[in-house]
Amino acid sequence: MIDKAAAKLKSDGWKIVDTTGFLHLVGPLWQRVVEGEYQFALITEDKHHNRRGLVQGGVLMTFADRTCGITARHVSGKMMLATVQLDVHFVEAGKIGEILISRPHVVRSTRSLVFTTTEVTVDRRCIAMASGVFKILKSES
Repeated sequence: MIDKAAAKLKSDGWKIVDTTGFLHLVGPLWQRVVEGEYQFALITEDKHHNRRGLVQGGVLMTFADRTCGITARHVSGKMMLATVQLDVHFVEAGKIGEILISRPHVVRSTRSLVFTTTEVTVDRRCIAMASGVFKILKSES
């Protein structure tokens, strides 16, 4: 099932994002750019299940946080950002084997903060909505 989903993503122009740390354990994370907008995908696997056999809420939160953060980084041109706030609303349960999609966008960017929002969807179903605020950090010398 995972191989079929991965083949579908590849044929639709998605590429795996290089990740390390915690996100490497959650992923792989997929990415593509459509009409200048970043889109992200995550194929849900058995490792993503909660005790009810559905996609764990923490997976949805991690996916929303990371995709909004990557988008904030790209749009702001700043490489060092930190999540200072993330609000997530769980709308519907995700099922193992489904492909989660996030299409985040920047609502506003200031000199020190980037405000983002996204919906995590499966096909046309909204699974979760999220908004995040990211602090632009000073580079370490």
